[in-house]
Amino acid sequence: MIKLALSMTARDWRAGQLRFLLIALTVAVAALSATGFFVDRLRSGLDRDAHQLLGADVVVSTDLPVRAEWRAEALRRGLVVTDTVVFPSMATAGEGEQSQSMLASLKAVGPGYPLRGRLKLTTDAAQAEQSEGTGADGIPAPGTVWLDAGLLGSLGTRVGGAVKLGDKTFTVTQLIASEPDRGANFLAFAPRVMLALTDLEATNLIQPGSRVTYRMLVATPPGAKNTATEAAAFQEWMQDTIKKANLKGVRVESLENGRPEMRNTLDRADRFLSLVGLLSAMLAAVAVAMAARRFMQRHLDACAMLRCLGLTQNQVTAMYLYEFLLVGLLGSAMGVAVGFGAHYVLLEVLGKLVAADLPGPTIWPALQGLATGILLLAAFALPPILQLRKVPHNRVIRREQDAPQVAALATYGLGFAGFAALLLWQAGDAMLALYTALGFVAAFGVFALVAWLGLKTLKPLRGAIDHQSWRFAITSLQRRPGATIVQVVSLALGMMALLVLTVVREDLMTAWRNATPPDAPNRFIINIQPEQKDQIAARLQSAGVAYAPQYPMIRGRLAAVNGKPVTAETYTEDRARGLADREFNLSTMTTMQAENEIVAGKWFTDGPGVAEASVEEGIAKTLRWKVGDKLNFNIAGSPVDVTITSLRKLEWGSMRVNFFVIINPAALTEVSQSWITAFHLPGQQGPVMNALTRDFPNLTIVDVGGLLRQVQAVLDQVVTAIEFLFIFTLASGLLVLYAALMGSQDERTRESGLLRALGATRRQLSQAQLIEFTLVGALAGVLAATGAAVMGWALATYQFKFAWAFSPSVWLGGLLAGAVCAIAGGWLGLRSVLRQPPLQTLREG
Repeated sequence: MIKLALSMTARDWRAGQLRFLLIALTVAVAALSATGFFVDRLRSGLDRDAHQLLGADVVVSTDLPVRAEWRAEALRRGLVVTDTVVFPSMATAGEGEQSQSMLASLKAVGPGYPLRGRLKLTTDAAQAEQSEGTGADGIPAPGTVWLDAGLLGSLGTRVGGAVKLGDKTFTVTQLIASEPDRGANFLAFAPRVMLALTDLEATNLIQPGSRVTYRMLVATPPGAKNTATEAAAFQEWMQDTIKKANLKGVRVESLENGRPEMRNTLDRADRFLSLVGLLSAMLAAVAVAMAARRFMQRHLDACAMLRCLGLTQNQVTAMYLYEFLLVGLLGSAMGVAVGFGAHYVLLEVLGKLVAADLPGPTIWPALQGLATGILLLAAFALPPILQLRKVPHNRVIRREQDAPQVAALATYGLGFAGFAALLLWQAGDAMLALYTALGFVAAFGVFALVAWLGLKTLKPLRGAIDHQSWRFAITSLQRRPGATIVQVVSLALGMMALLVLTVVREDLMTAWRNATPPDAPNRFIINIQPEQKDQIAARLQSAGVAYAPQYPMIRGRLAAVNGKPVTAETYTEDRARGLADREFNLSTMTTMQAENEIVAGKWFTDGPGVAEASVEEGIAKTLRWKVGDKLNFNIAGSPVDVTITSLRKLEWGSMRVNFFVIINPAALTEVSQSWITAFHLPGQQGPVMNALTRDFPNLTIVDVGGLLRQVQAVLDQVVTAIEFLFIFTLASGLLVLYAALMGSQDERTRESGLLRALGATRRQLSQAQLIEFTLVGALAGVLAATGAAVMGWALATYQFKFAWAFSPSVWLGGLLAGAVCAIAGGWLGLRSVLRQPPLQTLREG
């Protein structure tokens, strides 16, 4: 049987019967493999590069000096270690009455800092404001410091000048243009002063009771193998150590929990990359299914002849299974090879956007590509094979076939189960895979129903236009309702994916960019006193700041929840305990901020005797709060009791002022308040901030422009990479369109020959085909546009979590693209039929 299967495979190959199936499978696997290889390396690279935002792979942060045994364990595992010490202190410049002081965030760094990423330095204040500089080769030399540019104007000093920190005077040698691990809890940071760790003791700044954060930075050495494994193992060991010893004030930070302002960006990036795999899988499934169906239709006569020659149903099934397995292995291997080469082309196209030293490819995308090809072929080729085993002997004489058997149709359920498993594998996200699979099934059913209704609608319109070509076209559509519906559905599904890749993709990208827009606030001013509000607002307005809302900020400590005092035993989780132990930044306002959204309860109504609060949903989940709970805060020694009336969802990526807890104004009328504002300051207006700090010494101005540029740079990198991945995936989509249009080519060929033999002219048949394909393509295009719009809305709303607006261009693009693709495909498939004699057409058909 194997020998017969090989002979049939060779015969089918020479006859061109397997080429389309092999090409469909190869292109599908190539698209998935190229995406897989690239995404595998890009994800590894993004994860590595994103760790630059921590300055390490793992950071151990503690309120006390780092224990020697922790350092010894990291070194034992072959990891590299360095230290930083961060605390607020006053920096002073000048002598006598001319001296100026300002609160600064001192950071003492050890050799090798940072372990991930690179400091950028400059001696030009304007360049530093724009985060432009050259990479640092080390840390500050003994007796020198590096400053944020904003400190120069505030202290009245310059590069080469002197700054006093505690008991020691330092020389300013560089300005900090970019600091990779700066940004977490940035509202607590003043402008940076960086010095060598060996100089810290001489300042005598650290005294009992000082608020100091000690950080041990841990990373794998360059070029080491199993980099993520060792770092993750050390992180797990540290977490177990903290838990077993019940250590207080010790935290283990990683990319997942140490940089909340990056988490949304990277999570969305991962979902977008998964979406590429899902859409590629959907296109691959449709292409292979159409190719397998076409193979089955072209083998009905051959199968009937083999049955007449004595082959049993089981032998026929085994023969074609062997043939398909051989094609599947060959096509999958070719696809993996093409995909592997194509991903290098993709890296070359991306140029400088993707780091040249991306981690090397792993074996997993290759194995995934091979398994994908076999899975697709098994899932969508089994039903046609079962139909071939049921071909009757008398088809040799009577060219007809019974309707598909129930068992053959039932195997399409197996095909869908395999397809769903493939989606889950590609996505790595159960919910995203579920949404896509359900959307695929729903679209299939809705498209088939609409196509059937469309055929019913066209039937009475056959005589509405007195034109022979019109009647030919409507009759042709009515004669093959099953084939027409399959053609419309397949074309619509393929185009729906293509529209998601093109038109809807652009809308998704725009919405994603708007979540962290380029004009997001890059400056925060805190500690604004009530009498200074109007003056500062006027100064900002004169500097060209269009939007700088000011919000009250009140410090309060959580004392009790539902009448139970908050103690060290109230919360066991480290994050929950840390939140409960620290002072909260509370606020009060009558109208909710536009960037917030109520997800539970309702916004409070302010009035005498009302004491209500709105809480951010994330902290409510961590501290196990819910609507209706009663909170007690200690604010400047006075107790304030409030009831939670709503939970809010915040867009942290907007970089605007956000508060965990907002209390209605009537409940805080007797509480002293300072104010905070966030705004986008144009690059040329940097001196305005220096003037503010001179005129209002109590203000603390925080520049998060560098942090914002970091977030935007990662976002731009991911967006551009995804756009190239989408373009590459179009190859499998185009194959779907061709398969859908060629599915009924043989039957159309016979019909055209017969009609020409009966007197129809070539011009009439050309016009009939034009009308038919225009109707099919336009209907498929409208369906595809509708499905793409719904998919875009669902993805934006439920997966990527940002606002979505429908674009009319989706429907216009779908209508035009469907008609054009159908007409072009029909002309390419049948142009040769209309040029040859009808008798030859009938013989070959």
